[in-house]
Amino acid sequence: MLAAGVGLRTPHYRAFLEEGPQVGFLEVHSENYLARAGWDWHVLGTLRRDYPLSLHGVGLGLGSTHGFSTSHLARVRALVDAVDPFIVSEHLSWGALADRQLNDLLPITLDESMLDLVCERVGRVQDLLQRRLLVENVSTYVRFRADTMSEAEFLAQLVRRTGCAILLDVNNLYVNQHNHGEDALAAIAALPVGSVGEIHLAGHLETPLALVDHHGAAVAEPVWDLYRAALRRFGRVPTLVEWDADVPSLDALLAEAARADVIAAGFPEPHIPSTPPVPAASTQPGEAQAAVQQRFGAALFDRGHDGALAPLLREGGAARMALYRGNLQAGWERALLDAYPVIRQLVGEEFFAGLARAYGTAFPSQDPDLAGFGARLARFLDGFAPAAPTPYLPDMARLEWAVHAACLAPDLAPAGIGLLTALTPQELDAATFMLHPAVALLRSRWSTVVLWQAHQPGGPALPGHVDRPCTALVTRARWQVEVVEIDTVEAKMLAGLAAGASFGEALDAGLEGEVAPDIGAMLQRWFRLGVFAA
Repeated sequence: MLAAGVGLRTPHYRAFLEEGPQVGFLEVHSENYLARAGWDWHVLGTLRRDYPLSLHGVGLGLGSTHGFSTSHLARVRALVDAVDPFIVSEHLSWGALADRQLNDLLPITLDESMLDLVCERVGRVQDLLQRRLLVENVSTYVRFRADTMSEAEFLAQLVRRTGCAILLDVNNLYVNQHNHGEDALAAIAALPVGSVGEIHLAGHLETPLALVDHHGAAVAEPVWDLYRAALRRFGRVPTLVEWDADVPSLDALLAEAARADVIAAGFPEPHIPSTPPVPAASTQPGEAQAAVQQRFGAALFDRGHDGALAPLLREGGAARMALYRGNLQAGWERALLDAYPVIRQLVGEEFFAGLARAYGTAFPSQDPDLAGFGARLARFLDGFAPAAPTPYLPDMARLEWAVHAACLAPDLAPAGIGLLTALTPQELDAATFMLHPAVALLRSRWSTVVLWQAHQPGGPALPGHVDRPCTALVTRARWQVEVVEIDTVEAKMLAGLAAGASFGEALDAGLEGEVAPDIGAMLQRWFRLGVFAA
C-alpha cells in the first residue's frame, strides 16, 4: 500500500524537481492544470514520472441543480486522459446557478431528491471518465431544515447506487461535529466497509462563528484520533495531507505525512470490492432544490436576502452565511491576484480587495475554473470611478492579462533562427511566419512596459514619468514570460505578420515613413524571444 501523500503546491515545485523527496504520492487540484500548458504543466508532467498522481476536483458541482458544466467535465476528462491518475475525486457539494459559477464547495440538502440528482451526475462522470470516482464529504457551516438523512447516510446510498467510492476527509468530520453537533464516529460507522478509497487529513481554523476547514495548519490531535478510527474500519487506504493556505516548508509537510504513515502501519490492508461503476440513470433537478440554491446564491451576493433564506436553514445558519460570502470574495481576490500582481502593488491591498468585490459583483464567474475570471478587468477599470486618479491602470491590466494568457498558452516549440539559413533573399521576402500563441502586442499611451518591469523582482527603478506612449511585446520562449518594449517599425511588422502578410509585405508596411532598423539584429531578437512558432 502507498505511503501517505501530500498536495503539490507551487512553493514546493523546485524541491520536488531537484531533490525528489520520498513521499507516497502527489495530489493536485484538477482545475489548476486544465490548460495543460506552461510551467505548472511542465512540472506536473515531470513529476508524474516519479510519483503516483491523484487528481482532486473542486469545480464539477455534482449537486448544482443548474449550471452543471459539461464543457468543464470534458476538460477534466482530457486532463485525466493526459496524466492517467490512480485516483480521481470530487466533492459532495454544489457551486453554480443558471447564470454564474460560485466557485465554492456549497452545502447540498440531504434528501432523496438531491440523492437522485447526485447519483445521476456521478454516473455521468463515471461514464465519461470510464473509471470510478471518489466523492468527498465536505465541511459545512449550515444545514438545511429539509434534510432527511445524514451526510454519511447520503454517501452510503450514493456508493450503493452508483458504484463510486468515498474520499473520507476526517478533518471535515471533525469540523461538522463541532459546527452542527454531529457524531463523527457515528458517521464513520455508517459508511460501508470497503467504500472508502482515500482519506484526507488537514488543519482547521477556529472562528467566533464556526470551525473553518482552511487547510492552513497542522492536523489537530482530535483529527488524528478520528484517523485511527477510520483506519480501524476501512483499513490502510491511501492517505493525503492537505495544506493549501500559509503553506509551510516542505519538511514540515512531509513530517505530517510521516506521522500518518506511522499511525497507519498498525492497521491492515483494506478490502475494496472491485464493483464496476453503475451506468448513469437519467433524472431532472427538482424545483424545490433549485429554489433553495437560488435563495442561497442570492444571499451570497447580497446579505439583504438572508431573511428569505433563513427559514430554510437550521438554527444559527443565517449568521454563518458570512463565512460563505467571505469565501466567495476571497476566491475572487485570489483569482485576480494570480493575474494582476502589479495592479495590486500599484493600488495596495485594501483597494485591491474592494476592486475584487466590485468586479466580481459586476462580472460574476462564468467558469468552474477561475483562471479566466479576470478577463474583463481592464474594461471594468475603464469605467471604475475610484480608479480614475490612476488613469494608466486599465492599460496595465491589459498588459498583465496578456502576461497571464501567455503563461497558459499552448506549449508550441518556438522556431529557431536556423530556419532562415535555408532561405534565399527572395524566399525570405515571400515567407510567412506564424506568431507563437503566447505572443501579444499592446499599444498604450502610458509607460506600461517600464512600469511593469519596475515591479518585477530585481527590476529597474520606477520611471520618473508614466505618460510616455509605448508598445509592449509579450512572449514566452519556454516557461518564462518576457515583456519588452518595441519600436514602431517592429510593432507594424509584427502586426502585419500576425495578419498573414509575407515578410516583405510586413517590412514594407513597417518602414513606411520610418527609419530602417538593423533587420538582422531585429530578427535575432525576435527568435531569441520565441516570437514565432516552429
